[in-house]
Amino acid sequence: MTSHDVVGRMRRIAGTRRVGHAGTLDPMATGVLILGINKATKLLTWVSGESKTYSATIRLGQSTLTDDAEGEVTNHASDSDLSEIADSAVHAAVGELRGEIMQVPSAVSAIKVNGVRSYAKVRSGQEVELQARPVTVHAFDVLGIRRTHVSEDDTMQPVIDVDVEVTCSSGTYVRALARDIGKQLGVGGHLIRLRRLSVGEVGIDDAATLEDLATAGERGEALPILALERAAERLFARRDLDDEEATAVSNGRWIPPNSDHADAPGNRSEDSGAGRADDIVPAGELTAGFAPDGTLVALVQNQRRKGKQVGVPHLVFASGCRFPIDRENGGEA
Repeated sequence: MTSHDVVGRMRRIAGTRRVGHAGTLDPMATGVLILGINKATKLLTWVSGESKTYSATIRLGQSTLTDDAEGEVTNHASDSDLSEIADSAVHAAVGELRGEIMQVPSAVSAIKVNGVRSYAKVRSGQEVELQARPVTVHAFDVLGIRRTHVSEDDTMQPVIDVDVEVTCSSGTYVRALARDIGKQLGVGGHLIRLRRLSVGEVGIDDAATLEDLATAGERGEALPILALERAAERLFARRDLDDEEATAVSNGRWIPPNSDHADAPGNRSEDSGAGRADDIVPAGELTAGFAPDGTLVALVQNQRRKGKQVGVPHLVFASGCRFPIDRENGGEA
């Protein structure tokens, strides 16, 4: 099942087309896929930038076209080549890929080359050379090493399976890590198992299965999902607004700056480009502004406008409101 398939199923369960995801999972992968529904889709930009943790198994001794088990095996190492690789060499190769590195993404990926997806070029028989780009591997630990044989073209081929856990920045390809470890050791490598354990602070234990969601939907029960307000609190520092401030940012007006963020890097000038639709402001530069009644009104950023510090609404969730809202007479956020 692809990430797109999951989104399609969630649209049917939630009864809305406003569903998106934060970070594609390969079809062979399992684990955490963050979805946003309705207004929560606006938060996915920041969720997708969070670090991710994976449990994976790397197979040394075989290379594939896709750098994972979905692709055709392109070469395999001999028994003698693999027997020369000590466990310590595997640990050393993994260690070389910790920290800030330059990584060449897998050719069979969704990265566009001259407007065409890289995987489409590869599948049409074209050779693709992607540019290396900086990524950060925060942690990369070997959990186990197994020497075994697998069936390949009616013969048993030697392989070394390495269980690992890796925490990495957004944009890191774990299958490219597998490929590069195999290349360092001179025997080739690819990924045979991948499970995403967490995205930022959201882990497996926080997740609901599609089956759980579907069952709740069929029963007419509230879906077991994280409320928009709680999601915003996980991503951004909270700022409590009074009714006047909440009304102002709801209608696009400036408010006094957040004193707790007075020295934050978000203190941009009005000509810095901050606030454009295509400007992805780091989460640390924003606060989640809440009205006294608990409504998430907007993400607010300190900026310098007309020579003074002000709080500027960067992304509004409750638009055009006047607080306090008279909900008994049909007022909504």
